[in-house]
Amino acid sequence: MNDQTPTGDEHVEHGALGDAEYTEFMELAAQEGFDLDEVEGDIAAAGHGPLPRLAVVGRPNVGKSTLVNRFIGRREAVVEDKPGVTRDRVTYEAEWNGRRFKVVDTGGWEQDVLGIDASVAAQAEFAIEAADAVVFVVDAKVGATDTDEAVVKLLRRAGKPVVLCANKVDGPSGEADAAMLWSLGLGEPHPVSALHGRGTGDLLDAALEALPEAPQQTFGATVGGPRRIALIGRPNVGKSSLLNKVAGEERVVVNELAGTTRDPVDELIQLGGKTWKFVDTAGIRKRVHLQEGADYYASLRTAAAVEKAEVAVVLIDASESISVQDQRIITMAVEAGRALVIAYNKWDNLDEERRFYLEREIERDLVQIPWAMRVNVSARTGRHMEKLVPAIETALAGWETRVPTGRLNAFLGEIVASHPHPVRGGKQPRILFGTQAGTKPPRFVLFASGFLEAGYRRFIERRLREEFGFEGTPIHISVRVREKRSKKK
Repeated sequence: MNDQTPTGDEHVEHGALGDAEYTEFMELAAQEGFDLDEVEGDIAAAGHGPLPRLAVVGRPNVGKSTLVNRFIGRREAVVEDKPGVTRDRVTYEAEWNGRRFKVVDTGGWEQDVLGIDASVAAQAEFAIEAADAVVFVVDAKVGATDTDEAVVKLLRRAGKPVVLCANKVDGPSGEADAAMLWSLGLGEPHPVSALHGRGTGDLLDAALEALPEAPQQTFGATVGGPRRIALIGRPNVGKSSLLNKVAGEERVVVNELAGTTRDPVDELIQLGGKTWKFVDTAGIRKRVHLQEGADYYASLRTAAAVEKAEVAVVLIDASESISVQDQRIITMAVEAGRALVIAYNKWDNLDEERRFYLEREIERDLVQIPWAMRVNVSARTGRHMEKLVPAIETALAGWETRVPTGRLNAFLGEIVASHPHPVRGGKQPRILFGTQAGTKPPRFVLFASGFLEAGYRRFIERRLREEFGFEGTPIHISVRVREKRSKKK
């Protein structure tokens, strides 16, 4: 499967399409009368790999969430003066000057028993670790505080590029306050008013200059290197037990990644005759005292682990009802576009009645992901552990599957003939042609003569899965409706 995915830089502009296939596809688009520049842009947009990540860090109430909303161009991050506003989504996709990137928000501060400084440090650590560059937000009116100085130390240690944002500069009179922040030693402070939008464009320009074109951790960069697995799930579902069980006595090496205070540990583990890298799992175990009432840290940690992995293994306690938090964690993995395995733990504790109800819950609560790989395991006894590796391998194979454009279009032609889109408003939209613009996860662009309803898109996805497999992986389908050029005249 993997051998069909191009490796060099020559196919960057046209996603996963080889040169010959790309030429053939553009000829098809020309015959249908589409604007070729727009088609090329659509393929490039759908074919992009992992996006670079920009973290927004700073102490409470300096305007981080307001700034994040500016970056993403909509009010999505929760903006509230009250510390402790927890939120599930911590990463958002944004675009500036034609470049797409992810914004990692670190709002939702909690003034817990550790005191605000410790909370700020923990937040910043998780965010910095998951990012390729950092925007550090300081309140220019207040000036640099001790907490700000502590975050500066963290940033220095992490060695990531930093852009300093002097927020709450609402007019020329505040420029002098901003200039005082040179003292932090992080270079030029960019005077901004997140609330009014003043200076945010210049700040974004500087941030994009600091961001690499793609994340440092590119998938499959080391050919034959260990595949990366994030073992995730809500607290106390048995992640540590599972890791200890799979590690057994065969742990190869524990490799400490220096550079962050909490030293996340990526464990290399021998399993099913192969070496796998379990990312950030021990790191999640270490700071248990931070989990007291702090769902937000857990979601940041989970996001960081998922971003660094290729497969997310979500552990669910099968002896309890599937919770909203379980569903959020699964959604996070799906939205990140990772291959997905769901492991139902504590299977040995289930009686017949609980098994019956669990199946009903899966049908009701996880109806959106019937394609996810499933294993029933017991981390305590080690039962069915041997099924974990084949499930992971199947999910990875689906994640990397690529359908050649010719074969895809023959398949789409059959569908349009046998199951045409319903007529709406006297018109019947039709899929004209399509291509798979990327893998990891599989990303398709379909070109249509009119808007395709959500139900029909789901039908197409279901048929794609029946025809080509794609087990254990999300599929992204984007539809482009274009007026044909002849009609524009």
